[in-house]
Amino acid sequence: MHTVFLQRLTSTWRAAFWMAGALVSFSTMAVGGRELAAELSTFQILFFRSLIGLPLVSLVVLRYGGTAQLRTQRLPLHLVRNVAHFGGQFGWFYGLGFISLAEVFAIEFTVPLWTALLAVVLLGEHLTRVRLLAVILGIIGTLIILRPGVSIVHPAAVAVLLAAFGYATAHTLTKKLVGTESPLAILFYMTLIQLPLGLIPAMGSWTIPSPASWPWVIAVGVSALTAHYCMARALRLADATVVVPLDFLRLPLIALIGAFVYGEEVTWSLALGSLFILAGIVVNLQAEQYRG
Repeated sequence: MHTVFLQRLTSTWRAAFWMAGALVSFSTMAVGGRELAAELSTFQILFFRSLIGLPLVSLVVLRYGGTAQLRTQRLPLHLVRNVAHFGGQFGWFYGLGFISLAEVFAIEFTVPLWTALLAVVLLGEHLTRVRLLAVILGIIGTLIILRPGVSIVHPAAVAVLLAAFGYATAHTLTKKLVGTESPLAILFYMTLIQLPLGLIPAMGSWTIPSPASWPWVIAVGVSALTAHYCMARALRLADATVVVPLDFLRLPLIALIGAFVYGEEVTWSLALGSLFILAGIVVNLQAEQYRG
């Protein structure tokens, strides 16, 4: 019994270590996106993200298992998933240029709630009372943050909300893919398909990044991959009920970065709305653990 406890404790601390890497990666990607927004279009940022990510993923594929694991009979599903994910990425990076970093992250945290709702439609899962409560809490929290009717809702905030739906759609379709596709294959097709999706519209107003911007371009491309990798490693070591609450630390961390680096203010509506959204996620996680 004592040995089992120590093993779980060690796994939890290792998961916390990987989540720290995820937190740093997500924050780096957000700051990089904010810095690049002044010089590059959102489509260009997404293009360079895939341009850097594709060779890195390809090297990992060659190192672990070779190209055989990339064979797929589900290319149309990969395509639909990545169009949805690309839309999510576009809204997220677009929002970074206009609203506070904390507001972007807070609205993004509605993704698990929309995923629960979309799973009912796309995967045939049951909409339990707890899941419905979680979605309602998420909607209330989002309305508190956006405050429609009280103040003018910034188009960038709407873009991030639509991005959350895009991410949720991509996550739901990933559940369909994981039964036959390896994680590396999903990541490879993500960078491969999204490369032209960013390049084609970016060519209309192409800007060569300045020398000062290239470190941020590289940082965005690398951190986008390390964020997902660290999260996956953490989930392998500990339950989602441990990992996801650690992910909540992203919000106060990015709020501190926004305050110190960009002078952003944390409003009462952002704080209260975030609490409702996070409460919805916690309620859903606890219910899933009990059902499991």
